[in-house]
Amino acid sequence: MPRSFRDHDSTPADDGRSDRRRTRRGDRRGDRRTAGQATGRYVRRAVVGAAAAALVVPLLASSTQATADQPGHDALQQQFTAAADRYHVPEKLLLGVSYLQSRWDAHQGAPSVSGGYGPMHLTDARTALASSRQQGHGGTEDARGDSARPARVAREAAKPQLKGKPPARLRTLERAAQLTGLSPARLRSSTEANVRGGAALLADAQRRLGHPLSADPADWYEAVAAFPGGGRGSPNSTAFADEVFGVLRTGEHRTTDTGETVTLGATPKLRTPQTSERARRAGGGAECPRSVDCEWYPAPYEKWTDDNGEEDYGNHDKARRPESQKIDYIIVHDTEATYETTLDLVTNPKYVSWNYTLRSSDGHVAQHVRNKDAAWHAGNWYVNSKSVGLEHEGFLTDPDAWYTEAMYRSSARLVKYLAERYDIPLDRQHILGHDNVPGSTTSGIKGMHTDPGPYWDWQHYFALMGKPFAPKAGPASGVVTIRPTYDEHKPVFTGCESAGKPCPEHGSSAVRLHQAPDASSPLVKDVGLRPDGSPSTTGVNDTGARATTGQQYAVADRKGDWTAIWYLGQKAWFHNPSGRPTAVPGRGTVITPRAGREEIPVYGRAYPEEAAYPKDVPVQALSPLPYKVAAGQRYVAGLKTPGEYLYAVTYDPDAKNFQVVRGKQRYYQIQLGHRVAFVKAEDVRVLR
Repeated sequence: MPRSFRDHDSTPADDGRSDRRRTRRGDRRGDRRTAGQATGRYVRRAVVGAAAAALVVPLLASSTQATADQPGHDALQQQFTAAADRYHVPEKLLLGVSYLQSRWDAHQGAPSVSGGYGPMHLTDARTALASSRQQGHGGTEDARGDSARPARVAREAAKPQLKGKPPARLRTLERAAQLTGLSPARLRSSTEANVRGGAALLADAQRRLGHPLSADPADWYEAVAAFPGGGRGSPNSTAFADEVFGVLRTGEHRTTDTGETVTLGATPKLRTPQTSERARRAGGGAECPRSVDCEWYPAPYEKWTDDNGEEDYGNHDKARRPESQKIDYIIVHDTEATYETTLDLVTNPKYVSWNYTLRSSDGHVAQHVRNKDAAWHAGNWYVNSKSVGLEHEGFLTDPDAWYTEAMYRSSARLVKYLAERYDIPLDRQHILGHDNVPGSTTSGIKGMHTDPGPYWDWQHYFALMGKPFAPKAGPASGVVTIRPTYDEHKPVFTGCESAGKPCPEHGSSAVRLHQAPDASSPLVKDVGLRPDGSPSTTGVNDTGARATTGQQYAVADRKGDWTAIWYLGQKAWFHNPSGRPTAVPGRGTVITPRAGREEIPVYGRAYPEEAAYPKDVPVQALSPLPYKVAAGQRYVAGLKTPGEYLYAVTYDPDAKNFQVVRGKQRYYQIQLGHRVAFVKAEDVRVLR
C-alpha cells in the first residue's frame, strides 16, 4: 500500500486553512442532550419458521469503553482537529459526518445496531455479533388483532448469524485499520483512534474518486456519500451526504455521553453539488419524501395452504385509505432483528407485515405495504386499520445498542411527510410507540409488545420534526407533559440480559411511577398485566408504571418535589423537582366521568354499536378492559372518533369486498396509562 494511504508518526504541517481551527464558542447551537440511542423490543412469535437470520447484530455489552484519551472537557474536539490535520480533511466535514453517525457519542465502547463503534461509527459486524446478547420480552400478541379471524402471531427472529463476507457498510473498521495501521481493538475502544480512522476513510474515498484533498467541504460531497460503505451515486449514499451537508449549514453543539463539549460552527452558504437532487429520489414508486432514500420492497399479498390443507392468505389486507378510513396514527416499532432478516420476514406471506423498515447504518427506508392498505403490525385491529407502521432496525433489551443519527433523521422526515399527507397531528396521541397501543381485549393485554421501549429518545425525535415538547402553561397547570432530560435521566431497569439483573446505566425517556411521593414506595399497579393486584416492576418490558416523553396526563396532586397524575384509575407519583424537572406544564383537553357516574368503562378499540353492523358482517363485541375511570379522575383526551370496524377477512386483490362499518357511537381517546385507551363520549364530560 502506498505510504500516502497509511498512517504515519509525523503530523502534516498546518496549511493555514480555516477548517483546521477549532470552532469558536460563539457558534454553538443545537441540541445539548446526549444521543444515547434508544432501541426497542418487538419480539415476534410466528405460526411459521422465520427466515434465517442474516448479517449483523449489534447489541454488545462490551467491557471495552471508548473514552477520551486526553483529560478535559474539549479533548474530543481536539481529537477531531488533530485527525483532520493528519489526513487533510476539513475539520467541519469530519465533525458533520461523525454527528450524523453518533452525535459524537462513544456509547461506552458498545456497537450500534449495525455493528458500528465510536464517534465515527466504524463498523465491525463480526465482532459485534460474536458479543451480542438477545433477550425476548415474551410477547405473544396477535399482530393482526382482529377477533373475527384466527390469530396471526409472529415469532421471535432467530439469533442473527453472518454467512459469507459482510457488505462494505458493515466492515468499514477493517478498512480503517488498513489505512491507519491501528489495531481493530484500538479503533473500537479509543475515541482518538476511532476519529483518526474515520478521517483516513474520508481521505481514502476522496483519493479513490480522483479528487484533491481540498480545504472546501463542498468538494468532498462524493466522499461523504461513500463513507457509510454505499456505492458511488446511489440514492442512499446521496441521502446520507445531503443530511451531513444540512448539519454543516446549520451547525451543532452538544455535550457528549463522556461529558465533553463539541461544537460544529454553522456554514449557512455551503453549496451542495447538483448531482444530489437528481439522485435523491424515492425508488420504485415508494411513498416517501424526496429528502430520504427509499425503495419499494413489497410484502406479498397471496394465498397459501397450511399443513392441514386449510387456505389462508397474507400478509396484509387491501383497502382504500384514506378514502375508506382516515389514517389517524403512525406507529413506531423496532425490528428485533437485523435489517436483512427483517426483509426476509416481511416478504413471507405466512408472516405479518408493516409499511416501512428503516436501516440503522444510513437511515435507508424500504416500503413494503402501500399506505392505502392495512398492514398487520400493532396487535390491535382498530389501530392497524387506521395506522401506518414503521419498523426500525434495533433491539429493546440492550440499551447500549444505539440508533444512528441518520436513522433518527430519516425516520423523522418520513413521519413528518406522512403526517402532512394524511393530516395526522404531530403529538403523542397520534405518533405512538408499539408499547402505547392498547390490547384489544383483557385477554390480550399481557401479550402486547413493548417496543420501542424506555430507551427511544422521543424528545430528540420530535425536535427533528420541529415539534419539541416545551412548556405550554404556567407551573400550576392541571396538565403536564412528561419530558425528562434524556441523557441525565437514568432510571434503573432490569432484565436486559437476564431476569432481575440491572441493565447498564443509560439515558431514558421513561419516568417511573410510585404509589406515594417517595422513591421507596411500591410502583403503581396495572391490573391488566397483574390481575392479582401486585405492584409493577422495574423490568425493562414492564410498562405498568411508566410514563414516557411527550405523553400528557392530568395532574392529581403535588407534594414538594413530587407530582401525581391520574394513571390507570389511580394516583401515580413521580419525582419532578423544580431544579431538574421530569415534566413540563402542558395544555390540553381533559375528560372526567359525567355527573352521577361513579365510574365508567374504558376500551381498547373504538368499535361501533351492535345496531350499526349489516347482516353479512359479524358483530364485534364492545369488550371493556379491566381498568375503570372513577368520578373525580381526569385524563387528557386526544382525538374524538366515530366507532369504526374494517371487515376484510377474505382474499381480495381488487379491494372490492372489504367493508367499513360505522356507527353513531362516538369515542374519545385518552392517555389512560402508558398505553392509550377509549371511552364513550356519552360517558364523559369534557373540560377544556
